[in-house]
Amino acid sequence: MSDKPEGDPVWERRIVEKLALETLAEQKRRRRWGIFFKLLGFVYLTFLIVVLGDWDSTAEKLADGKKYTALVQLNGVIKSTGEASAEKIVEALQAAFKDQATQGVVLRINSPGGSPVQSGIINDEIRRLRAKHPDIPLYAVVEDVCASGGYYVAAAADRIYVDKASIVGSIGVLMDGFGFTGAMDKLGVERRLLTAGQNKGFLDPFSPQDDQHKQHAQLLLDDIHKQFIEVVRKGRGKRLKESPDLFSGLMWTGAKSVELGLADGLGSVEYVAREVIKAEDIRDYTMRASLTERFARQFGADMAEGIMNAAGKFGLR
Repeated sequence: MSDKPEGDPVWERRIVEKLALETLAEQKRRRRWGIFFKLLGFVYLTFLIVVLGDWDSTAEKLADGKKYTALVQLNGVIKSTGEASAEKIVEALQAAFKDQATQGVVLRINSPGGSPVQSGIINDEIRRLRAKHPDIPLYAVVEDVCASGGYYVAAAADRIYVDKASIVGSIGVLMDGFGFTGAMDKLGVERRLLTAGQNKGFLDPFSPQDDQHKQHAQLLLDDIHKQFIEVVRKGRGKRLKESPDLFSGLMWTGAKSVELGLADGLGSVEYVAREVIKAEDIRDYTMRASLTERFARQFGADMAEGIMNAAGKFGLR
């Protein structure tokens, strides 16, 4: 038997109100998802318009035979991961040289240095590309700083342009670390290091510094330093005004670097494109995270949560 009283208007009204509220709630859910998917579609459409518009612009330039300056930016510490990795810089340079509309390439550098290996890879690739495309010059333009590995890269350019207040140089190599033996003695901590190979504990920060290890580390640094010096001499040639301090690791202002032959003149990216390359239009080839990757990082978590909630509401989990 049913608990509802026959013809009870209160009970019927409650049923109607409940149905109405559930209907409104469902309509709100549908409206929210509708807005979400419309927004997603708008973002996708905008992306297509930007890409196609850029492609049309490039195609028009090629059809008109118009040349432009190709820009590649090297920002931050040079290392195997990140925006300034050899992989990304090399890929961008290759694309810039390959484009038939490129009249000249500008490598904008704002880097304190980094890995000598990554810097060497970029330097070698610049030389290869310049030899393969002798009609396309490559100029390095320094902004705030071009030191150590950053200058290692710049030395491969046809010319180097700086701002008068830029920081340039630091032609040297370092290896740093810490020693904790004194702190361990005060704390009563005993270091127990077992090795197979008498030098396997090379420069262990928790053991007293070994003179033979220190000497070997210095040999490594000196060898890499010699490679660095050879690269600079090869790249700059007779423009260098060598002195005892030039390869000591010191840095100079952009104005002073021109006097020392470390740079060729003062100039910005726009100046080099307009006055040196003679192609004022600039096209950026810098490799960055794609729009999809950036969108995924920013909205991925929220989107995943929304999809999971929707899946639960529609009985998909």
